[in-house]
Amino acid sequence: MTPAPRRPVSEDMSWVLAPLMELPHVAHAAVISGDGFVEGRSEGLEREAAEGVAAMMSALQGAARTTSRAFSGEEDVRLRQTVIESDRGWVFAIPAGENTCLTVFATPEVNMRVVTHQMQVQVATLGDKAMNSPTRDDAPA
Repeated sequence: MTPAPRRPVSEDMSWVLAPLMELPHVAHAAVISGDGFVEGRSEGLEREAAEGVAAMMSALQGAARTTSRAFSGEEDVRLRQTVIESDRGWVFAIPAGENTCLTVFATPEVNMRVVTHQMQVQVATLGDKAMNSPTRDDAPA
């Protein structure tokens, strides 16, 4: 009997959110995959809410890319940042590697420059960690 293929286990990336959660007026943060799965979330963000955010951000990122392509007339469009403003606050989303997005929710009083700068720092940290991590052999022992 052939064993079932092993599903890759995603490393919990909540550690990358800690510096963001220390910023004034940042309420929640999450790392999500492009296919709408939660790869990490801040402590105060309930699992169900994080899953809803992940699903919506996946759709929103796709819509933002399609909209950018339509306006620019170019096929090769890379998103740098998606920002949503509401009466309750701001949502920031930036790419965080291959098929991953870092997203933050902050109250209206937030300093947008500080948050987006720290998000970039955390994405770079996430990339450095991925590049310096030893490769793992998924074959059974």
